[in-house]
Amino acid sequence: MAVEETDKVEKRRGGLATIGNALNELTIVIAFVAISLYLALTTPTFLTTANMLSILLATSLIGIVAVGQTFVIITAGIDLSVGSVVAFAGVMAGLALEAHWSVPVAVLVGIGIGALCGVFNAVAVTVLGITPFIVTLAVLAMARGLAFIVTSGNTVFGFPEAFDGIGGGNWGIFPVAALITLGAFFLAWIVLSRTVFGAQVYAVGGNPEAARLAGIPVNRTLAAVYIISGALAGLGGVVLAGRLDSAQPIAAQGLELNAIAAVVIGGASLFGGKGSMLGTLLGVLIIGLINNGLTLKNVQPFWVQFIQGAVIFGAVLIDSLNQKRRGA
Repeated sequence: MAVEETDKVEKRRGGLATIGNALNELTIVIAFVAISLYLALTTPTFLTTANMLSILLATSLIGIVAVGQTFVIITAGIDLSVGSVVAFAGVMAGLALEAHWSVPVAVLVGIGIGALCGVFNAVAVTVLGITPFIVTLAVLAMARGLAFIVTSGNTVFGFPEAFDGIGGGNWGIFPVAALITLGAFFLAWIVLSRTVFGAQVYAVGGNPEAARLAGIPVNRTLAAVYIISGALAGLGGVVLAGRLDSAQPIAAQGLELNAIAAVVIGGASLFGGKGSMLGTLLGVLIIGLINNGLTLKNVQPFWVQFIQGAVIFGAVLIDSLNQKRRGA
C-alpha cells in the first residue's frame, strides 16, 4: 500500500512539473510577443525583412552556444568557458586553413578543439570532483590564453569563400548561420525529449543521488554534457570566423553571459532538472529582440550591457523564488 501511495505522489509531482513547464513556456511566449509588438508599434523598421534576418544572424552564435549550455544547466552545472573556447576554436580552424588544409578538415579542427576543452572540463568535474564554476572559469582563462599564444596576439584572416559561407553566406534569403543554429536546436530537442540520454540528463539534474541509485551513469552523463557544450562552442567558433572572414583571439568576450542568460530566460533552472530547447530558443530570440530594439532606438551601448545584466538578475531571482516555493 505504501508503494502505491508513493507511486501516486510521484505521478502527481510529474504531472505538476509538466503543467509548470508548459505554463513557464507560455509565459516566455507571451513576453516574446509583447516585446515584438512594442517594437513593431514604436519602431517603423523593426518588421522589415532585412531587420528580421539581421536578428537571426546576430543571434546565431548565441543560439549555438546556448544549446550546449542548456544541457549543462539542466544538470545543475555551468560552463563559463564557452566564450574563450569559441575564440580558441576559431583561431585553430583559421590556422588550419592558413596551413592549406581543406575547409571540411578545418571545420572538424574547430569542433574538435571545442570538444577537447569539453573533455578537460568533464574530467575535472567528474574525476577530480572540482566544482563546475571553478573548472570552467579556469578554462575560460586558459583557452583565451592559448588563443593568444598560438596567434601571437594577431588576427588570422584570408579564408576561402567556402569557409566564409558557413558563417556569412545565405541559402536563399536565409543566413546559413541561422539555419545551422536551428538545426542544432532541432537535434538537441530530439536528444532531450526523445532519447534515454535526455531522460538521464533531467534525472541527474533533478536528483543525482536518486539517479545513481536508479542505475543511471551519473558521471558519464555529466561528462557527456560538458563535451557537447564544448563541441558546440567549437562549432560556434567556426561560424563566427566564417562570418567575420577572420579569427581573433579577443573574439566572443562575454558570450558566456549571453548564453547563460538565454537559457535562464528560457525557463531553465540553475538548480538543475528543468529546462527545454524551446524555452532556450525563445530566450535567445528575446535577447536578440532586446539588443536589436535598443539599437534601433539609438540607446547608448553602455545601457545595453546594463540591461542585459538586469535581465539576467531578474531571471535568476525568479528562478530562486520559484525554487524556494517548491521547497516549501
